[in-house]
Amino acid sequence: MFKAILRRPLLPLLALPLLLAPVPLPAQAGAGPYVVAESGRSFGRLQDAVDAIGEGEGTIRVASGYHRDCAIQTAGRIAFVAVEPGRAIFDGVTCEGKAALVLRGAGARVDGIVFQNMRVPDGNGAGIRLEQSDLDVVNSLFRNSEEGILSADDPEAALTIDRSTFSRLGRCDRGLSCAHSVYTGIYGRVVVTRSRFEKGSGGHYLKTRAVQVDINDNSFDDTQGKATNYMIDLPSGSGGRIANNLFVQGRDKENYSAFVAVAAEERKNPSRGLSISGNRASLPAGIDRKSVFVADWSGEALAIGANELGAGLTRFEKR
Repeated sequence: MFKAILRRPLLPLLALPLLLAPVPLPAQAGAGPYVVAESGRSFGRLQDAVDAIGEGEGTIRVASGYHRDCAIQTAGRIAFVAVEPGRAIFDGVTCEGKAALVLRGAGARVDGIVFQNMRVPDGNGAGIRLEQSDLDVVNSLFRNSEEGILSADDPEAALTIDRSTFSRLGRCDRGLSCAHSVYTGIYGRVVVTRSRFEKGSGGHYLKTRAVQVDINDNSFDDTQGKATNYMIDLPSGSGGRIANNLFVQGRDKENYSAFVAVAAEERKNPSRGLSISGNRASLPAGIDRKSVFVADWSGEALAIGANELGAGLTRFEKR
């Protein structure tokens, strides 16, 4: 068993360190840092390991170290698993001008891996670009990039994120469309649990056009954010729940009008019955500001229950 990268988010925010192991040495490609667990074969390039699994199902064990490498999955079901969680680091290399992992196979899992320093010309450099099928992300860290996870549309698929951290991500500059810590297209279901969002550098922390969401037991710490927007943006509307999360808005906001936005861009997905309860939200200490916890453009009946709101916050506003 391995230790999670972060602790439970409902502890005080500043008591949530990233529990990474000591900084590893650069990975040595000649030593075969990628091992297909089922066959025991090792590879010097991640793409070769992915291609070896092909249309089958397999696990690629990623050695500790800095990997200036990337791969495109076009078939099969693949688990990308760090041998030592928090010490396998994909650093600054993208495929197709998109991400370290470009996933359009039959399904994938990412476990214990760090993604950092991803930047591309269109401003959407991500740790993971998800183009179709299910993806499970667990115990992973995304930092210092334009985007953490970016997806296309797949209404039949699900994205699940658990026990992961998103730090120093997002941007709204260079005259390009904004990037966000996590941004998904029209996925069938997006589940985010026991994860931490912090130190955003523009855009929203979690933006998803998913038909259904389950955003539960996370922390959104914007105290060190810069030019950030909403904590959670459901721009097309969504059903499901937002529950038991901790939100603290930062001082440096491009848009501080709301914490959670529903259907701000379109009303494509039904939002009736979206449950929002058990959350705690507050404004930064010592700042005189007004904000709305839930801003709704859907016009539907949301199920907003009991939430603990700090001074200056309005429970709900229809727009």
